[in-house]
Amino acid sequence: MFDDLPDDDDRLQTLRIWHAMWVQRIDAKLAARRQRRAEEEYGRRHRPALPEWIVELGIGARHPPVQVHAGDCHMAGQRRRAVDRNEARRLLAAGLQACGHCQPDVELRVIN
Repeated sequence: MFDDLPDDDDRLQTLRIWHAMWVQRIDAKLAARRQRRAEEEYGRRHRPALPEWIVELGIGARHPPVQVHAGDCHMAGQRRRAVDRNEARRLLAAGLQACGHCQPDVELRVIN
């Protein structure tokens, strides 16, 4: 049988320690990856539902509404707030601009 390990105790002990260190590092990496996957899955399961409608808000002290969007519209800006169906219809009827991409005015059947 081919044996390429050293014949003295000191070198064998060094190899054993070195390999144990690597096994410990690998185990720690595996545990961290499992933890990360568990956290991601928890986040997916507990993510709040998207609002049905959102209002994009402008810049300024009072953040005036700028546009109405569907809740999943990717064209909406970062400043926004969720609104219900009635408020979205009221804002559109009052003349607030509808997003040209998701067209909430068509979905809500509001004609200006």
